[in-house]
Amino acid sequence: MDSKILNVMKDHVLELGPQPSSGPYRHFKLTRDEDGIAWLLFDREGASANTLSTEVLEEFSQILTALESERPAGLVIRSAKRSGFIAGADITEFRGLSDPALVEQQLGRGHDILNRLENIKLPTVAVIHGFCLGGGLEVVLACNMRIAIDGARFGFPEVLLGLHPGFGGTARSTHLFNPLEAMTMMLTGKTVEARKAKSLGLVDAVTQERHVRGAVKDAIFGRLKRNRSMLPKVMNFGPVRGLLASRMRSETRKKAPQENYPAPYALIDLWEKHGGSRAGMLEAEKPSFAKLMVTPTAQNLIRVFFLRDEMKKLAGGKSEIKHVHVIGAGAMGGDIASWCAHQGLRVTLADMESAAIAGAMKRASDLFSKITRSRIGQRDELDRLIPDMTGEGAKHADLIIEAVPEKLQLKQSIYAGLEKVMKPEAILATNTSSIPLEELRTSLQRPERLLGIHFFNPVSRLQLVEVISHDQVDREALANAMKFVGGIDRLPLPVKSSPGFLVNRALMPYLMEALLMLDEKIDKLTIDEAAEKFGMPMGPIELADQVGLDICLAVGDELRAKLGDSIPSAPEWLREKVAKGELGRKTGRGFYEWKDGRVQKGHAHVHATPDMIDRLVLPMSNVCVACLREGIVDNPDTVDGAMIFGTGYAPFRGGPLNYARERGPENVANALSALAAKYGERFKPDAGWATFR
Repeated sequence: MDSKILNVMKDHVLELGPQPSSGPYRHFKLTRDEDGIAWLLFDREGASANTLSTEVLEEFSQILTALESERPAGLVIRSAKRSGFIAGADITEFRGLSDPALVEQQLGRGHDILNRLENIKLPTVAVIHGFCLGGGLEVVLACNMRIAIDGARFGFPEVLLGLHPGFGGTARSTHLFNPLEAMTMMLTGKTVEARKAKSLGLVDAVTQERHVRGAVKDAIFGRLKRNRSMLPKVMNFGPVRGLLASRMRSETRKKAPQENYPAPYALIDLWEKHGGSRAGMLEAEKPSFAKLMVTPTAQNLIRVFFLRDEMKKLAGGKSEIKHVHVIGAGAMGGDIASWCAHQGLRVTLADMESAAIAGAMKRASDLFSKITRSRIGQRDELDRLIPDMTGEGAKHADLIIEAVPEKLQLKQSIYAGLEKVMKPEAILATNTSSIPLEELRTSLQRPERLLGIHFFNPVSRLQLVEVISHDQVDREALANAMKFVGGIDRLPLPVKSSPGFLVNRALMPYLMEALLMLDEKIDKLTIDEAAEKFGMPMGPIELADQVGLDICLAVGDELRAKLGDSIPSAPEWLREKVAKGELGRKTGRGFYEWKDGRVQKGHAHVHATPDMIDRLVLPMSNVCVACLREGIVDNPDTVDGAMIFGTGYAPFRGGPLNYARERGPENVANALSALAAKYGERFKPDAGWATFR
């Protein structure tokens, strides 16, 4: 075989040093090579990825004790998992913690172990492939030297859980490389790839698998050239630190208020007060982390982390769908098609208008250039997305997704044509956002092949997909649809067919109430501020512009026709606005002006009141309780996950049902009754509150 091919193949095999025997440890294997270098391979038992649990750290401590007495020539720490180095701490141990003193005590043990690693009297080298996150990066920082395999990624995602690093990472990172870069990584949770990490000074070398042994020897025996910057010394100087900390707070306030997300501010305080002393910052990190761990924000964000995992499991296995045919190249259809192509599927995209397909292809190209790093990868994705003016793809597709405007007769006429050509085992899915499947199926010869696969806009960012069933649906087709959603890296939510399903039914009162508040001459900026103050990523007025006022109006009318007065009637002026073509972001003008896809808005002069916040957010909790009671969804946790991953509902609140539970179901029901007395029957508490706990 050609030596070049052998070398390429070798890069796909991890260089793990001498062949390890089973040894005395559960989660590690320790061997020694011919140069006397110890290779410590982390391979957590029964897990696909390495995480740091209490048990793992204690075993690591035992190994350090053995190494301190055995004194090898050096120590290499590597992951034996193909998935990557270490994904971070074992987050299952974070749940339900309420005593900061206990957290600090447990944290102290982790600090002691990593301090021992840092101070062990022999050269230590971390060799990192794949992901290296959170606690994993903190282990790496405690080593003398760091060698990254090309393509490795490094990050501190703790802020996404309402925390900052807690195993010494705050001090070690800000004293190893540019503190501004280190703080940015910790404040945003964003990752950096291997070569960027090398330029920062986070790692000392970047290599390929086939060169690992040589790189390790160079590191252990002093031949590795390491760049040491003066930036940490300069930027950790008190006056400089104070100025930078002030700027960081200002930037953070634009994205996350302190009362909702305390972690970034705690991190900035920690660095500003203690960054001048590495030892002082290491010590101060522990109580700061412990205090954050017991906040409602951290506990709710940790809950959301597990909600995502639970919803991933709902997919139920590997998808066998290879070819997707999408009908309708508008904003939703085109974006669904491009996302499927990005996820490796062959996609044919059909529309009667060539301009619509051309627009979808342009948007796809723009998306791929942003989310796919390699040019070759971008080209392959575009090759998988095939324009299909004649609709030939429908004959060969495993899954057909209809994403045309919300017009019953139009959809039914498309289905009539599809049934004649689609494969008998193919799934016919609608992306309808509001029409019950019982109405759509009436024109079909084989209604059991029809189901709903409802994406949310923007498809590339919102993770939720509702998978909608009806009483005649083929169960195997439904299971395959769930697997398909999981296979394209989305979170499936099984819902029964009903007007608006779950998410739109819960979201529409939020949007319509905002319009009624506009009717009362409350300023749109104040209305948006009310929602943002609660923690929503954007207010309902801006959201309506994002969705499209025509779509809001159509869905609102559709749901009101089915659900009655629980959905407020759209004001007449909204119909006039839509008739004039002022549809929001897509036309450049709606409630706000939009320029280059960005909203142009100032700040509210009149601040939002608690009453305004309740008017907007409590109806969402009310609808979620109603959907549980009606059996449209069967699990309150997945309801919360759906609203977070489908609408961006304030994650630190843990979802609309979790918010109601924390506030008190009786309190929420009473607040709704008070709003009903003041503003109308649309706020009437659902009967489900009587049994909700």
